[in-house]
Amino acid sequence: MSVMADFKPDRNLLNPKFEGYKLQVIAPDTARHTLPYKPTQITAPGRSPLSLQEVQSRITHNHLVLSPEPGRFLYVDAGHRVVVVDVDICGNHKPPSFNVVYELPVSIKTAQIHAETVHCEYPSAAFLDDRTVFLSDGHGSLYILDIPRQGPATLLSSFELTDQDIASPMMPLPFRIHNVARISDGTAIALLSSRYYEEATLANRTETPTTLPKQSARHHPSLFDVWAARFTFPLNMMQGTLNIAWRRRGEDVPTLAAYDPSRNAHVLFGTSPYRDIGTPAPAYELSLDEFAPIPRAGENLDGGNEANRQPSKPYPYSWTQTADSVTVAFPLPSSTLKSSITVLFSPTTLTVHVKGVPSVEGVFLPHYSGKQLWDGIHPSTSFWTWDREGEHAFGILTLHLDKANEGMKWMHVFAGAGNRTSPSATAPVGNNADEDVDVPETLDPSELYLIREALQKYTDTLRAGEDISGLGLGCGLPSLAQGEMDDEVDNSVGRPATFTWVAEDGSAPSWTGNKEASPINLLSVPLPGMDSPLSGLVIKNGIDGTMHVLEATAEPSLRWTHIGTFAALAFVLASKRDTRFTYHTQEAVFAFENGSVDRGGNVYIYWRSSPTQLWAKQSVLRVGDGNAGSLLGIGSFRTAKSSGNGNYLTTIACLCENQLVILYNVL
Repeated sequence: MSVMADFKPDRNLLNPKFEGYKLQVIAPDTARHTLPYKPTQITAPGRSPLSLQEVQSRITHNHLVLSPEPGRFLYVDAGHRVVVVDVDICGNHKPPSFNVVYELPVSIKTAQIHAETVHCEYPSAAFLDDRTVFLSDGHGSLYILDIPRQGPATLLSSFELTDQDIASPMMPLPFRIHNVARISDGTAIALLSSRYYEEATLANRTETPTTLPKQSARHHPSLFDVWAARFTFPLNMMQGTLNIAWRRRGEDVPTLAAYDPSRNAHVLFGTSPYRDIGTPAPAYELSLDEFAPIPRAGENLDGGNEANRQPSKPYPYSWTQTADSVTVAFPLPSSTLKSSITVLFSPTTLTVHVKGVPSVEGVFLPHYSGKQLWDGIHPSTSFWTWDREGEHAFGILTLHLDKANEGMKWMHVFAGAGNRTSPSATAPVGNNADEDVDVPETLDPSELYLIREALQKYTDTLRAGEDISGLGLGCGLPSLAQGEMDDEVDNSVGRPATFTWVAEDGSAPSWTGNKEASPINLLSVPLPGMDSPLSGLVIKNGIDGTMHVLEATAEPSLRWTHIGTFAALAFVLASKRDTRFTYHTQEAVFAFENGSVDRGGNVYIYWRSSPTQLWAKQSVLRVGDGNAGSLLGIGSFRTAKSSGNGNYLTTIACLCENQLVILYNVL
C-alpha cells in the first residue's frame, strides 16, 4: 500500500548561512572509445502518441546495465545484440573489450503488429548474480542468460508476458525490467512494468496491420501495471508465460523499484501509488490552476472584468532580518492605545496580545501566547515600538528581536510557519487560522513603512470591491535567492514520488499502517554501482537537497534519517535545463547533461559541505566531445590507484550513442 514516509529534516544539518558554490578544477583521466556496436534510443512508433509519463520515463531510462562483478556491464545495440563490456579496474587504463554474447530474436510480423497497435519498450536488463541476467527485448519476451567470464552466453529459459485476465486472443505485452532479487535460495522475483491496454486493443493485435480497424487507435488512459514475476531454480528450458506473483496498477512508470531483504518487501517509487488491480482509481481533483471558467455573455476573462475580481488578503505581518536581529511589523488600527498592547519576550517564545481594539474588516489582530520562535533570542535586549501615526488609519507595531545566534539565517519568524502557504480569506478577524501561514521575508526594511498605506488601500478596496492587484504585505523573496528565483522553474525541479510497499506475497505489510500517501520531491537517487537503491535518497527541502537513509531497525519502520545536506541543490539544479540523469554518492551529486551529436554534454558535480561552511565546491567535467552523441546510460565502479597502494577510487562509465566515455578516479 502507499504509505507516508517520514523525511523530517534535522535542523542541525541545515546550513542557513550558505552563500553558494565555488568552482574547483579537477582533472580526472578521461578515455573515449568508439563503440563497435552502437545503441539507439529509437523504437518503432505506434499509431497513438506516447503519453507524457512514457516520454519522461524514456528520457531517464538507463541503457547501461551493471554486473555485480566490478568493471563489467552490458547494453543492447540497435541490432538487438547483447554486448558485454569489460573495463580494466587495475589502474592501467587499458582499452575496454566489447563482446557480443547473444543476439535477441526478432519476429518481423510481431514487430509490425506492435508498431501498429502498442508502443514497444527499450530493451532492459538486470543481473541476478555475476553470471545470470534477466533481459527484456522490449517486445514482450524475457530471456534469462548465463554469461560466463569468457565466451558467448547460454540461454537458460525464455518467457512471455501476457495478461491472463483477458479472455480474448493475445500477444505478448511489451515491458521493462526494473529489478531482480533473490528472496530465497531457489526463488527470485523480477519487477516488470508495462502500459495498460484495454482488452479491445490487445484483441486487435492479433490482426494484420492492413485489416486493423481504425477505432483501435483511439486514446487510452495512461495507466501502468507493475508485475512481480516469480522464478524457481533450476529453470525449465521450455518457453512459457510468466508466473505472476502479484500485480499493481498506477498512473506512472515506476521511477525506482527495489527489494528490501531486511523488511522482506518490495518498494515502488512513482508519482502515484500502485494499488491492487481490483481497487478503483481515486477520483482526480482539479487544482485551482486547472479550472477553466466558462465566460458569461459580455464577460471578458482576460482581464476586462476587473471589478469582480476577489481581492487577495494581505499577510498578517511582515518581517526582515539582519545578521544579528529580526524585525517583525504588525499593522494595527491607529486608534489602538499603547496600554492595549502586551508583548512578552522569552529565549524561545513570543507573546503578543492586542485587546480592546474594535475589529476592522481585513485586519489581523495578533494574538500569540507563548508562540515558539524559529530560533533563540536575547529577551533583555529585544524590544518593541508602537508608531500610531494619527493622521493615518493604521499604525505599525514593530518588534525588534535580538538573535541569540548571530549570523544564523532565519527561514521563518515562528517555528510552525510554513504549514499554510497563504492567508485564509474566510478566517474571521482575531482568529488564529493565519498564525502559521508562510510569510516570505521582506527584502527592503523600508517596505515595512509602506504596510500602513497598503493595508489602508486593501480595506478600502475590500469594501468597494475594486481590484487591488499587486498589493500584499511583506512581498519579496528570500535574500539568498534575490533576483534569481523563478517559481515556475524552481517548482519543476525534481520528480514527485510516492512510496508503495508490497510484501513478498503481494499484500500490504502490516507495519506500514493505515496512512495516506505523502509524496516527496525526489532530486537524486544513488549512483548505479556505488550503493543499493535504498541506501539513500536526496529530496527537495526548500532550495536545499537533504539526503536521507532508511533506518535499519529490529522492528520495520518507515523513518528516513537525515544524514546530510547538499545546500541550495534544488536551486542550482533549476538552472540545468538539459539534465538527463541526476545521481549521488555520500560525497557529491552528479547532474549529467544529455548532450547531442554536435554538442557534447557536461556533468556538474556539487560537493557536500558541513552545516557551518559558507561555500561548497562545484566541478564541471566534459563528457562528450561533439562526436559522442546523446548520453544514454551511466554506471560506476571502484578502480585501484595506478600506484598500487591498495586504495580504490570511483570511476564513471558514460554510454553515449557513438562512444563509451570513461572518467577515471573522479572521487
